[in-house]
Amino acid sequence: MSLPTPALQTARLRLRAVADADADALFAMHSSADVLRYWDSPPWTDRGSATRFIAMSHRLAEKGAGARLAVDRTSDGAFIGWCALVRWNPDHRSAAMGYCFDRAAWGHGYATEAAGAVLAWAFDTLDLNRVQAETDTRNVASARVLEKLGFVREGTLREDCVVNGDVSDSWVYGLLRREWRGQDPTG
Repeated sequence: MSLPTPALQTARLRLRAVADADADALFAMHSSADVLRYWDSPPWTDRGSATRFIAMSHRLAEKGAGARLAVDRTSDGAFIGWCALVRWNPDHRSAAMGYCFDRAAWGHGYATEAAGAVLAWAFDTLDLNRVQAETDTRNVASARVLEKLGFVREGTLREDCVVNGDVSDSWVYGLLRREWRGQDPTG
């Protein structure tokens, strides 16, 4: 079963299917050690990683496992990141959320706005009961995004990954349908 990737619009952003034309912007973002400082995978060094990422995004939708959306700023059309809903399980009515934004886009509320749009689509369209997200315990900004959206910190995965050679903990967050506010978290 495929899951069509939606096209979503917010006050400042356009979310759309990841496209081949995004390869350069994706590579620039994912090759930044600063952007990936809390990720459990190293920055990209091979431009082919962007092509594989795009192909994986398409396969995700084709397999019906989720949707990864490119995020463009509407004021200038610039690609600023991506937001994804993955591990969609219709039997359990659950999925997981993730996102990544370019360093220049940090601190403007774009992640909260984009993730809020994806959550609204997911709860309305996929009949979800639960969305889960994880973040490195040192990534306070990402934790703040999740909490603004209504996610509740449910626990800590101790020493669950290695980030830049350091063993790291992750926080697990959950958002239930009955807790979802469904309103604009930016204002």
